[in-house]
Amino acid sequence: MKVGELKQYRAKLRQQSPAELGEELLKLRKEQFALRMQRATGQAARPDQFASARRNIARVKTALRAARTAGTGEKK
Repeated sequence: MKVGELKQYRAKLRQQSPAELGEELLKLRKEQFALRMQRATGQAARPDQFASARRNIARVKTALRAARTAGTGEKK
């Protein structure tokens, strides 16, 4: 992702509800699984897709945690 795209993606994640973030996380996990299956069968085209999928999952998890703590007023 380029810098501008990354900022837009983060802003989009901040605006989503925890339920929507959960759906996004599920979608990214399925994408990661599909990439692993492609690699196992010898079809993986670009190795950078694995790192991108992992980073996007981490971004969604971070946004999900922030949304949950903001909703309950907890600070850890």
